[in-house]
Amino acid sequence: MDLKKSPKASLEDKKMLFIMMGLVMVLSLIYIGFEWTKSEVTIYDVVDTNLLAEEEIEIVQTQQELPPPPPPPAPEVVEVINVVEDNVKVDNIVIETEDDKDKAVVINAPVAAPIVEEEDNVVFQVVETMPSFPGGDQALFKFLGDNVKYPVIAQENGIQGRVICQFVVNRDGSIVDVEVVRPVDPSLDKEAIRVIKSMPSWSPGKQRGKSVRVKYTLPVNFRLQ
Repeated sequence: MDLKKSPKASLEDKKMLFIMMGLVMVLSLIYIGFEWTKSEVTIYDVVDTNLLAEEEIEIVQTQQELPPPPPPPAPEVVEVINVVEDNVKVDNIVIETEDDKDKAVVINAPVAAPIVEEEDNVVFQVVETMPSFPGGDQALFKFLGDNVKYPVIAQENGIQGRVICQFVVNRDGSIVDVEVVRPVDPSLDKEAIRVIKSMPSWSPGKQRGKSVRVKYTLPVNFRLQ
């Protein structure tokens, strides 16, 4: 059996009324709350308006000094040249002194400037044409390979390296002043000097077409196989 609610007991028809009553009550409470709060009122002192007026600045007009006028231009100097004609005869004035009467004027011949020649002992580092071994670099390396004798004491001790030597090639191509500038071992250094001194004459170096003395650097390699 289904139960049915009475139309008088239903609250759906009074829903809007309850909402309006609640809204009126909330607004009333908010208004009462605003009325009960105390507001602070700040009273400011009266400000003197005369102090706020801007201070007037007195402008004094000054007279600007003008620069002095430029000095007048210097007067142009005109050079007067007196032209004397060729037909005017001028007397020759000869001034003689007592000391110069009996003296003859001797004019010496001009002395030629001495010719500075290059000294034979000057050794150049770099010249226009450097000295060269007969046959070129390949012939030089072959000569060193065929003539260098590896010292036995250096072989037994396993000593090897590159000995840097320097020497001077004379104007006639001869080899002089052989020295070691970077040694490795006394036995290897001595052998390198011996081989360089045994080389044949080189083609000398030339500077401005003349043969000159030139210092040459040559490495001698010692390698064990």
